[in-house]
Amino acid sequence: MPSHRKFSIKSLLARHEMVLLLVIVIEVLLFDALGRRFLTGGNVANIFRHSVEIGLLALAMTPVVLTGGIDLSVGSMMGLCAVLFGMMVHVLGLDPWLAAVLTIGCGALGGGLNAALITRFKLPPLIVTLGTFSLFRGLAEALTKGSQSYSSFPPSFLALGNANIAGLPAQIWVFLVVAIGIYVWVHRTTFGRSFYAIGYSPEGARYAGIPVARNTSLAYIIAGALAGLASVILVARLGEARANAGIGYELLAITAVVLGGVSIFGGSGTVAGTLLGWISLAILNNGLTRISDYRIMDQPVSSVARELSGLLTGVLLLAALAIGAATKNLASRRAHRQSFAQNPNPKPSS
Repeated sequence: MPSHRKFSIKSLLARHEMVLLLVIVIEVLLFDALGRRFLTGGNVANIFRHSVEIGLLALAMTPVVLTGGIDLSVGSMMGLCAVLFGMMVHVLGLDPWLAAVLTIGCGALGGGLNAALITRFKLPPLIVTLGTFSLFRGLAEALTKGSQSYSSFPPSFLALGNANIAGLPAQIWVFLVVAIGIYVWVHRTTFGRSFYAIGYSPEGARYAGIPVARNTSLAYIIAGALAGLASVILVARLGEARANAGIGYELLAITAVVLGGVSIFGGSGTVAGTLLGWISLAILNNGLTRISDYRIMDQPVSSVARELSGLLTGVLLLAALAIGAATKNLASRRAHRQSFAQNPNPKPSS
C-alpha cells in the first residue's frame, strides 16, 4: 500500500502540467517580491485582459499541432481580419456585432485556404502557412495603404475589450467558453481524439478509417476562425483596427502550446497544458513591466521589458522544443530496450 501511494505521488509530480503549475507559482512569488502591486486585483485582471488574444491563438493552435502541423499565419490573419472588420463597420456601415460574426467567418475562410493547400495538394504545413503569413499581412497592408486605421467604434462594442462582467474582464468570459469548447472537443469526442491518431501516424489513422484530410482541414479552419475572434477582441480593447495587429502573436501562441507539453511532432499533449503555458507567459510579460527597482545596463528592467520578454520567450520556446525532442528520443530508446529484452535473439525471417 505505501509503495503504491509513493508511486502515485511520483507519477503526479512527473506530469508536465504539474511542473508548469510549479513554474507559475514560482513566477507569482518572484514577481510579487520584486515588483510593485503585482498581486492586486486590478493587475491580475490586466494580466488576463491583455493576453486573451494570445490565449485564443494558443487554443486554436493546439488541435493543429496535435495533428503534426503548424500554423504560422494566425498572427497575420489577425491583422487582416482587424482591417476587414474596420472596413465593414466604417466603409460598409454594418453593425459592429454583425461585422464581428462576418470577421470570424473571414478567418475561417483563411484557415480553409491553409487546409486546402495542405490536404489537397499535400504541401508541408510549415511552407504553406509561412506563405499565407506573408499573404495575409500583405493584403492587410494593401487594404490600408500601410498607414490607414479605423477607430471611433460604438461604446457598446468597445465594452467587449474594456468592461468588466461579474468582476472579470468581459473578454475572459468569451475565452472561457472557447476554452471549454476546445477542451471538450479535443478530449471528450471521437473527432477530437482522432487528432492524436493523425499526429502519431497519419497512415495508421487512414488504415483505421479516420478521414485524415477532413479532420485536419477542420483543425485549420477552426484556427482561422479563432484568429478572427481574437482580432475582434483586440480591436475592442485597443479601440482601433490596423494592419499591424497581431504581429509576433504566432510565436507567443506556439510557445504557449509547446511550453504546455504539446509535442511539436504531433500526437501528444493536452488543452490544460496549453492553458498553463499561456498563463505562464502572461505572468512573465506582465511581471517584467512591474519590476522597476532593478536595472540592466543602467536601464530599469521595466523600460526594456518588451525586449527582455521577447528574449525570454525565445529561450523558453527553444528549451521546450529541446525537452520535447529529448523526451521523444528517450521514449524511443526505452521502447527499443524493452523490445530487445523481450526478444534478445529474434529469428531471421525466411
